[in-house]
Amino acid sequence: MQSLNETLISNNQPNIRLIAFYLTQFHPTPENDLWWGKGFTEWTNVTKAEPLFEGHRQPHLPSDFGFYDLRVRETRRDQIDMAKQFGVDGFCYHYYWFSGKRILNLPLDDMLADSESDMPFCLCWANENWTRRWDAAEHEVLIAQKYQPDDDLNFIKSLVPFLEDKRYIRLDGKPYLIVYRPQHLPDARKTVEIWRDYCRSIGIGEIHVCAALTHGNEDYAQFGFDSGVEFPPHNLRSPNINNQVKFEKKFHGNVMQYADIASYYLGKSYAAKHVFKTVFPSWDNTARTKERALVMLNGEPDNYEYWLASTIDLVRQSGRRDELIFINAWNEWAEGCHLEPDRWFGHGFLQATLDAKNGLRRFATFPMIGLPHDDEVSHRTFWKDIGSVVYFHARLKFSNLRLAVNRRPWLRALLLPFILAVRPFRK
Repeated sequence: MQSLNETLISNNQPNIRLIAFYLTQFHPTPENDLWWGKGFTEWTNVTKAEPLFEGHRQPHLPSDFGFYDLRVRETRRDQIDMAKQFGVDGFCYHYYWFSGKRILNLPLDDMLADSESDMPFCLCWANENWTRRWDAAEHEVLIAQKYQPDDDLNFIKSLVPFLEDKRYIRLDGKPYLIVYRPQHLPDARKTVEIWRDYCRSIGIGEIHVCAALTHGNEDYAQFGFDSGVEFPPHNLRSPNINNQVKFEKKFHGNVMQYADIASYYLGKSYAAKHVFKTVFPSWDNTARTKERALVMLNGEPDNYEYWLASTIDLVRQSGRRDELIFINAWNEWAEGCHLEPDRWFGHGFLQATLDAKNGLRRFATFPMIGLPHDDEVSHRTFWKDIGSVVYFHARLKFSNLRLAVNRRPWLRALLLPFILAVRPFRK
């Protein structure tokens, strides 16, 4: 029997590929030894995380793969096997290049040389300074992006072995490249033209350059790029709920509801038309930033399944023939943001990925919207509780209506002009 996903594709629906961002930080390097101490890897911070309030799920610790070292080729192969088993179609590796100097490159280079690492992939140039933060105002630059005169050409030359690889992800036959901070390029349009000209000159042909929508950037067209990609939780405009959480120590960060953030991205529209959607399974960067953390409450598999399923349904309505949906991320453990199995949920996020991709629609709204358990309930009031109940059921009714519409293509097509007309007023 065909899954709903297979049926939709066979009925001339868009081909959707799920691409997970992938961090290569999990192995010792000379740079990290110098900056942070001998043997430092991403696991160093992950294991130090402590809960900030009752019910706070920290630390995030791995289960199936353990505290792995990406110098071990079998680890990467096992990751690929598991990702493919649960519906992930490719990895987008962060690429660290600083005027000819590459760091964290060993796992990526070994993947390229290993024919048994048979996972499609693309690259995201992480073109920002690496810094050590001392306080709210002072940063020590560890390695800087200098953007020297020859960097545009030398950078694209460094990508050639990857762009020419048969596993490299393409859109309409064009190798697909993301730039994390295009707004940092001194002359982005000139840079992109140099890249395009060089790729044509050596036979690669046209390339597809995508701008990450980060740090306030929401317009890829201004840089001469072909598309944009969302990068949640960047560019948030939602208030925190810190006053509804009882912290165990002084807290200077932001606690938000996962459902509120996911709903914001589901309803987000852009002036330029070709923006790839992105979801995250959970988010909690306490391991990196401690009391300055951004924590998403209820970042659990059921909520993630609903966000991803709703995003897939939304993208199917776009009509584009070949579409990517990104997942942030496969293994950002220090940001509490990973599909890989952990000791809290096991394979929960992976199974949710597969269920959403295969057309399972178990929820009509986000099922988890509660607050952490707190024996002291003095912050609750009668009218606040009544308002929460009304809000929950109103959203449930609306979500049921939306689900009913999405299950009837003729009704969805009928209402689509109205939805597009009112969407700008929802910002």
